[in-house]
Amino acid sequence: MDQARWSKALLAELDYFARSHPKIPVTSIFFGGGTPSLMSPDTVARLIEGVRSHFPLSKDIEITLEANPTSVEATSFEGYRQAGVTRLSMGIQSLRDEALRFLGREHSVSEALAAIETARTIFENISFDLIYALPEQTVSEWQQDLTKALNLAGDHLSLYQLTIEPNTGFAGAVRRGEFLIPGDEKSEALFEITQTICEAAGRPAYEVSNHARPGFESRHNLTYWRYGEYLGVGPGAHGRFDLAGVRTASQQLKRPETWLKNVEEKGHGTEAQEALPDPRDRAEELLLMGLRLTEGVWFKNFEHSVGSPVRAFLDHDRLQMLTENGMIEIDEEHIRATKRGRLVLNSLLPEILAAS
Repeated sequence: MDQARWSKALLAELDYFARSHPKIPVTSIFFGGGTPSLMSPDTVARLIEGVRSHFPLSKDIEITLEANPTSVEATSFEGYRQAGVTRLSMGIQSLRDEALRFLGREHSVSEALAAIETARTIFENISFDLIYALPEQTVSEWQQDLTKALNLAGDHLSLYQLTIEPNTGFAGAVRRGEFLIPGDEKSEALFEITQTICEAAGRPAYEVSNHARPGFESRHNLTYWRYGEYLGVGPGAHGRFDLAGVRTASQQLKRPETWLKNVEEKGHGTEAQEALPDPRDRAEELLLMGLRLTEGVWFKNFEHSVGSPVRAFLDHDRLQMLTENGMIEIDEEHIRATKRGRLVLNSLLPEILAAS
């Protein structure tokens, strides 16, 4: 990887976006997607300085870097801290070697444990993720793994149920009967166990799949879920921001080589940039993201972002039914999905929206 060429391109695209945006304070920077920990610490430092050259940085800025827990990448942790990274997020995925092999991961459990230990000596704020609801995984096995993870973790854990995406190798294997994924009843039991254990350990869920001690929630991800503004720079990055007073969505080219060629020729690798002037589009997007949060959607934030009260977009009869069934809660300031509601979030949103 030509680090100088890539950092020059990333800085060029950042410059392209910065020219059309107000110089408001940046509260978080997130190096994610793919393998950002293959970047050298010097490259990370140049990119952070590039953000600083365009925007003021908040005094308590959160700067997260995603890393794979291989022994090679762990050698760079100290350099990332010196470059300005304040938070490390590691893709551990499992504490069992057989599960790592199933998931196609290159690291072993021993490497993962060593990486966690190294990270804890360097960063005050670390996080890692695990995937559960794996084929043949028992509730007892997940309880053991989660308890171990909570003892190893810092103040944040991301815990995802395995999902089978269409047109993937996993989807083909399921069709061929090579393995079975847990049914709804077992998946729900695993989810409930996860909530109970994490709450008892002082890391309650603040989002469907994310758990943290109060004050250690991922500030960057909260920006997504609260429908805040963010710029997406680099291959495959998405952005949401106000441009000339209109909410705008951006998407960068996914293929790294294509993105790089476009940046070097045009100054940016934007595949699509679309204004979202329709209040209903913004309402649906905000509700889809905000209902993932335990806090739910703040009415004030909704009206500020959409321009109309949230109740203007809701089917009141269905809303009342879902409230009586314990799926939705509403008070003077929020609408939120309950634990039961968050289990079926994808089907919940179409139920509460009024017909257009």
